Amino acid sequence: MNAESFIGVDVGSISTNLVLLNRGGKIKEKLYKLTGGNPVQAVFDGLLELARRTDYPPIGGVGVTGSGRFLAGRIMGADLIKNEITAHAAAAVSYYKDVRTVVEIGGQDSKLILLQNGLVQDFSMNTVCAAGTGAFLEQQATRFGLKITELGQLALLGKEKIHIAGRCAVFAESDLIHKQQAGCSLEDLAAGLCRAMARNYHNNVVRRNRLKEPAMFQGGVAANPGMKNALEEELGLDLIVPKHHEVMGALGVALLARKRVTGKSKFPGYSFLETGYKTYSHQCQKCSNQCDLLLYEFGHNNTISWGGKCPEAEKGKAT
Repeated sequence: MNAESFIGVDVGSISTNLVLLNRGGKIKEKLYKLTGGNPVQAVFDGLLELARRTDYPPIGGVGVTGSGRFLAGRIMGADLIKNEITAHAAAAVSYYKDVRTVVEIGGQDSKLILLQNGLVQDFSMNTVCAAGTGAFLEQQATRFGLKITELGQLALLGKEKIHIAGRCAVFAESDLIHKQQAGCSLEDLAAGLCRAMARNYHNNVVRRNRLKEPAMFQGGVAANPGMKNALEEELGLDLIVPKHHEVMGALGVALLARKRVTGKSKFPGYSFLETGYKTYSHQCQKCSNQCDLLLYEFGHNNTISWGGKCPEAEKGKAT
């Protein structure tokens, strides 16, 4: 096998993350990009940038995870499509084989993964309320006129333990505005916001699960030292933040592809990235569902349909 590299892609609603591994499983390059409401374009742009940075290496396998994994997998000819729990667990174990708890907070949701002997024993997720996600944290930082990195540093300077409602994004924002108008400092507000998010995670994701160390903190929010401190205090854990915390989903699925893909990869090569694609809508008429489809048309009449409710709609344009 003369292939030298493996690609992992994590397609989320907020960010699309890509990792390129060498044959030894080490990261050669990584990208963290905003999805911008267009996961297909984000994947195209990310793959092209990754290829140009690394001089278009031969590819031995491609793995895809994230909420947009099925669409991205079809476009890229992915060899492996895995859910986010499996991908994040694989990445965590690659860093610390004895890890027992994975705390993951991303832009759109938050997860808890419990492991034993490197295998997932249980997991839970919060996808209901934005109050426990990175997107809400970034939204509030913007409202304060701060960069998200500045918010995390300010939270470490908070002195007064003010209470911010954390169970609902609407109530949390209202509470923040009220306390800001009452004269609370930005440092105290930032710290209070981090503690509210930590309580939200404890109540909605951890619930009654028993957490054990070693514990790892993954996802984009792990870059925020204020959140790390708040979670450690709330959960009673020491949290390890891995070097590549923001792309752990992509790393995990790349590692799985490296381990499991044998023979020739289904990756079509880099040429399709240069030619681009066209997209248009179409209503399928093959059955009473009349699915509203998005059609992605690539070179050489290769068309992928998306959004169908039945197998007929997924076959492509139907009249």
